[in-house]
This record gives sequence, C-alpha cells and structure tokens, in this order.
Amino acid sequence: MATRIRLQRHGRKSYAFYSIVIADSRAPRDGKFIEKIGTYNPNTNPATVDLKFERALYWVQQGAQPSDTTRNILSREGVYMKKHLMGGVRKGAFDEATAEARFQAWKNNRQTGLANLKAKETEAKKAEAKARLDAEKKVNEEKAKALAAKREAAIKAATPPAEEAPAEAPAAE
Repeated sequence: MATRIRLQRHGRKSYAFYSIVIADSRAPRDGKFIEKIGTYNPNTNPATVDLKFERALYWVQQGAQPSDTTRNILSREGVYMKKHLMGGVRKGAFDEATAEARFQAWKNNRQTGLANLKAKETEAKKAEAKARLDAEKKVNEEKAKALAAKREAAIKAATPPAEEAPAEAPAAE
C-alpha cells in the first residue's frame, strides 16, 4: 500500500482550512485516511501550522510520499532536516547528541531569521505610514495656502476701495 502525506480540505468556500493526513494514495482527497498528523491554515499571516512532529518524522522515515505543498510545510517545520541528521547518525558520521545540537542550532537560526524578517516588515509598514502622512501634510498645507489666497482675494473684491480724500488746500493767511 502506497501511503501519501497530503492535505484534506475543510472550511467554507474561499476560506479553506486543511488537515495534514496520512492516507492511501488511492483514497479520495477528503475521504478515508490512516492518521491525522496536523493542521494547516493558510488564511493567517504567516500561515499557521500545527504539526505532530514525531509522527510526521516517523511517516517520512517509513517512506510516505508527501504532496508538493505538504513537502514544503514539512521542510519548513524541520522534519526533513531531522530526517537528514538521523540518516547521518545511522551511517555513523556523528552521534545522536550532535545531531540534536545541530537541529536545535538550525531551528534557532530559522527563528531569529523569521523574527528579523517580521521586524523589517513592521519597520517598512511604519516608514510607509510616515511617508503617507508627510505627503498628506504637504497636500494639506498647499490646500491651506490656496484657500488663504482665495479668501484674501475675496476680501479685496468685497470691500470697496477707499475714496481718496481731497488734498487740503493750504491755509491762507
């Protein structure tokens, strides 16, 4: 029996939510499955993945073939990295403690990278908001100047010009 690690669709129209399942390759997409090993929600930013790591690693080591999307999810979560390191342990390249240390270092590096990416994204949003605010202030200042000039012109047009008083004749002595 060929087993596949794949997504099983749930949720409403245009708002999909997936279960990550182990299923016989002949079973329909949303049909019978062997085991549910996690969930995947692409509607959040970033996408939320809840995975039973040990069970996913077990099935990958047993030869279950993942679908393309599931392979990306498992790779991102570190299942394939752990499988690679466990292969090194089996071959005798290093011991299990070293493999675990390398995996933790990889995981920490990945988490710091994600944190840096999130910080950059937040900073970019703040800079964009500041730029929009500055542009809006500039437009408002220009509008205020134009309005002031228009009001001044209206005031000049509304007030009649002051009549010049005749010059006083020099007094005769």
